[in-house]
Amino acid sequence: MQKLPPRALRKGTPTPEEIAAIPRQPISFVLDNVQDTFNVGALFRVADAVAAEKIYLCGQTPTPPNPRIHKAAVGTEQWVPWEYHPNIVSLIRELKAQGKTIIAVEQHPNSVSYAKLSARFPAALVVGHETHGISQEVLALADVIVELPMLGVTRSLTVAAAAAVIAYKLLEDFYRP
Repeated sequence: MQKLPPRALRKGTPTPEEIAAIPRQPISFVLDNVQDTFNVGALFRVADAVAAEKIYLCGQTPTPPNPRIHKAAVGTEQWVPWEYHPNIVSLIRELKAQGKTIIAVEQHPNSVSYAKLSARFPAALVVGHETHGISQEVLALADVIVELPMLGVTRSLTVAAAAAVIAYKLLEDFYRP
């Protein structure tokens, strides 16, 4: 893979035709009361990187337009599809009724290692509040709870970093030569 210079990393704002032509992957992100605007913006970048279908911003999660989200998202919030839902439990039930596998990214007694996660599409990846995590009601509705091994001193990653690892884990079968 060729290393791109900084200007090539940001092609500018895509046209409506370019946005419509993006082959969306069967992955959505669901943010359960994620509070930090940096994390919200970073999740928009992750969603753009994997061509996610949509981001659902729930509860107390800040929404665009927001200058801090915009800065962290480097503008991706302008073309990554997103919706706000005040009640995450009703959204999760709706997504399950649509046939989406609900994958909660959380440290939990019932979690499985990300290494054992296999592609289950369409999927909705749920990440939670930076301190309190995903709500118990949502964890009870999840089809699988997955966690990443924490091998160092720090016992957690940012929600955007964790979501990125899990999203790429789900997509890896598509990109294996």
